[in-house]
Amino acid sequence: MIKKIFHTINGWLEDGLRGLLGRLTPGRRVILVLAMLFAFGGLSIYMTVSSIYNFGKKSGAQLEIKRIETLRLQQEQSRRDSINRLNNFHNGTGEFE
Repeated sequence: MIKKIFHTINGWLEDGLRGLLGRLTPGRRVILVLAMLFAFGGLSIYMTVSSIYNFGKKSGAQLEIKRIETLRLQQEQSRRDSINRLNNFHNGTGEFE
């Protein structure tokens, strides 16, 4: 069913294009093809360059860069480290003298 619909639409478009382009002389067809090539090619290049230029431009303004801080867990661990000679533990209870 869907296949028949696509074949019908394809036939209709093909007949319409043949009717439009069949009346053109070969020289005019070449001109039409070259004009379409330059138009679509220029549009493609414009869209590519503008997307590369604008890549991250809007989201970059909203992005805030913060300085990386050391984790508190690491700071507390360095104070409680039993290998550290500055820490005097009392019989393994974890209390400072």
